[in-house]
Amino acid sequence: MRIAVPNKGRLHDPTMDLLERAGLPVVNSADRKLYADTVDPDVTILFARAADIPEYVRDGAADMGITGYDQVKEANADTLTELLDLEFGQCRLVLAAPEEGEIQSPTDLEGGTIATEFPTITRSYLEQEGINADITEVTGATELTPHAGMADAIVDITSTGTTLQVNRLAIIDEVLNSSVRLFARDDVATDTKVQQVTTALQSVLDAEGKRYLMMNVPTDQLETVKSVIPGMGGPTVMDIADGQNGKVAVHAVVDERDVFETITEVKEVGASDILVTEIERLVE
Repeated sequence: MRIAVPNKGRLHDPTMDLLERAGLPVVNSADRKLYADTVDPDVTILFARAADIPEYVRDGAADMGITGYDQVKEANADTLTELLDLEFGQCRLVLAAPEEGEIQSPTDLEGGTIATEFPTITRSYLEQEGINADITEVTGATELTPHAGMADAIVDITSTGTTLQVNRLAIIDEVLNSSVRLFARDDVATDTKVQQVTTALQSVLDAEGKRYLMMNVPTDQLETVKSVIPGMGGPTVMDIADGQNGKVAVHAVVDERDVFETITEVKEVGASDILVTEIERLVE
């Protein structure tokens, strides 16, 4: 099975890090190489431009893909199934126009021109809003087109809005929210290996912000400790192997933000030998 991933740019490193944490690190990879094996002999990584990944999956060159939701929508890839929001690479596709210009709302673009690298998404947005405007497709420096007289407004990607501000452009409307997604072709979305990869990546996401808390607790304080641990379900309670009289071992998964307060509270009722560790993967 082949997974298409971004070959460079801001999405490449986070994607490769996520695969490694999920137990699918690449092996024998080299610069300028199109394919790389993973530790799973049934899984191969295909490196491609982020914008091309939906087409690679749709056409069968890959079975699964990892790229931005904006790229999937721009490719009009309606034969793909979204499996996971991988929760990085967040950005927005926005409609923007010159500050203090005539374009103050989307309806002001009736009969106007919009420059963008995302003509498919822009066309869909205009249809949804009932606006008749021309679309000029560009391949870069979109934010300069209104000042060059090429367009009345733009539809472009922004993360912080800084580039728009520098170029004296104001956001008129939000067109699309995007983040990096895992997707597959409809015909393989339920295959066993696809589900295994999905579960592996989901386990990394589920472990984010979680900590594993272990402690020894006096038996007569067990119910009190259980009541103050804000874990996932009830904690696990076990006998202590060395036979410490009157104590049991308590293990629980808690949110990182709750660790400080939880430790304080359980210590007050006699918990000892408290250990907090990070969690690499969590399969629910």
